Amino acid sequence: MQTRDQVLEQVRTALVELFEIEADRITASARRDEDREIDSIDAVDLMDRLRRQTGRKISAENFRSVRTVDDLVTAVHALVQA
Repeated sequence: MQTRDQVLEQVRTALVELFEIEADRITASARRDEDREIDSIDAVDLMDRLRRQTGRKISAENFRSVRTVDDLVTAVHALVQA
């Protein structure tokens, strides 16, 4: 079972490695598409990376509602707790 902090670290690592975003720019309130310049193709890569890390698939419907890093952490944390 993972904590929210562990999920946040996984998300942060994925964003840094996949999109070369500086770790200090990845805050809970950072917006997915505006602040981090992630388009829909990048979002698919991120979803796939998180699926491989957690063993759980994030549905497209769940990901559409994600607007911030905190939203993403909440969604992934809920999946790994299920």
